[in-house]
Amino acid sequence: MITSLFFWIYKNGGAFCWRKTFHTRWNCSRPSFGWSKKAHGSARIRLGATDVIASVKAELGKPSALQPDKGKIAIYVDCSPTAAPMFEGRGGEELSTELSVALQRCLLGGKSGSGSGIDPSSLVIVEGKVCWDLYIDGLVISSDGNLLDALGAAIKAALSNTGIPKVNVASETSGDEQPEVNISDEEFLQFDTSGIPVIVTLTKVGRHYIVDATSEEESQISSAISISINRKGHICGLTKRGGAGLDPSIILDMISVAKHVSEQLINKLDSEIAAAEANEEES
Repeated sequence: MITSLFFWIYKNGGAFCWRKTFHTRWNCSRPSFGWSKKAHGSARIRLGATDVIASVKAELGKPSALQPDKGKIAIYVDCSPTAAPMFEGRGGEELSTELSVALQRCLLGGKSGSGSGIDPSSLVIVEGKVCWDLYIDGLVISSDGNLLDALGAAIKAALSNTGIPKVNVASETSGDEQPEVNISDEEFLQFDTSGIPVIVTLTKVGRHYIVDATSEEESQISSAISISINRKGHICGLTKRGGAGLDPSIILDMISVAKHVSEQLINKLDSEIAAAEANEEES
């Protein structure tokens, strides 16, 4: 994804090294927008041979009783059977669920919404009564590994492309009455995506920890950690897969590597999103 970034490898024992040969998979394509006409925003990103689309749709809903001052956000992933033979049948369903849960942990913070890259309080229209329910869908078109990071980048791009209709409250209500609202057809509110993190996955292959592993490398996986980090360097979420255990000191070292990678990745991705938006305005 990042042409100037070395391909990091972590070796057990605390020493870092890297291959200076450019790993072309890090050359992320410029996002393209408008892939879902039914959504309020969408984006497609290719990372090497991995190709994904993210779309964002907003629907009016009611806040939960436990969080009356917050809207609701859900993330779902669908692995197309045409992307890889492993996605056919039960294998695709299990991976779709795994990716959906991992994205929710990495992007939506805790159950209270703290640490979320998307501020759920920004989705409230009338506290306790009306809010936006945000549905984020990811579609895997083709896969050559590192799906979670690619989907995270596509979601960030799709949210930058999302315009939610402005809502005006037509009347005041009391008690349990639902207020009347008018949804604008002309005015839209854009998301502030500056706080949305990127996801960096470090995969353990043999004795090494690799950033942006290929599907072949992932087939040898013993464990992997995915860390979401925002522009301020704050960790928003972390998820692990694979059965092998990891020493806490190694996890801390992996987080250090992920922070280094994320800083450059965010700059590159934000630059590509801005360029894509400029091209869209000109066309």
